[in-house]
Amino acid sequence: MQLVLAAWLALSLLAGMGAEDMCGHPPAAPARSIPAPQLSPEERLSPHMPESLRCDACHAIAFQIEEQLRRAEGKVGRKALSEPDYVEVLERSCSQSWESYGVQELDGEKRLAGPGLPRQEPMSVMVMGGPWPGRLSKMCHSYVGERGEAQIYGAHRQGPAALRELLCHGEKGACAGSKAREPALPKVMQNEL
Repeated sequence: MQLVLAAWLALSLLAGMGAEDMCGHPPAAPARSIPAPQLSPEERLSPHMPESLRCDACHAIAFQIEEQLRRAEGKVGRKALSEPDYVEVLERSCSQSWESYGVQELDGEKRLAGPGLPRQEPMSVMVMGGPWPGRLSKMCHSYVGERGEAQIYGAHRQGPAALRELLCHGEKGACAGSKAREPALPKVMQNEL
């Protein structure tokens, strides 16, 4: 009897039915293959943020600046920060690691993904690291240099929508003329507007 049982078990295993299947557990889900985004030479090698991702990048930068300034104000009891304090916070915002951002591809379209940006697809591959953190830091420093710390802080004091408008929209903004590419604000951020 043991010999017959051992032979049946061996044949079951060879046929692809593991011990779990015999115990009534559902079979394992089939393996899925999710390819990484195929990056163009510009997306892989350029020191600058590709044009197609600048609007997403701008929204990520505005989100990070907003978060850093909000935290700093929270430490002083929601009062306005002094000029040296907000200048320091803006410098720290732009000089952070930016490692939590990367590129995902959804339906053939590449989008920047990370905190403050809408989630794209839970079952996708995100390419992180590489040139993305440096590009975001460079863009952030550029915005602070072009707009000035006082103007950025003033927009922050008016609310997240005003900061995004200042940095990302308008005639020369990264999102100008690209309404279809503009990321939808996460639900949490929409409630604050």
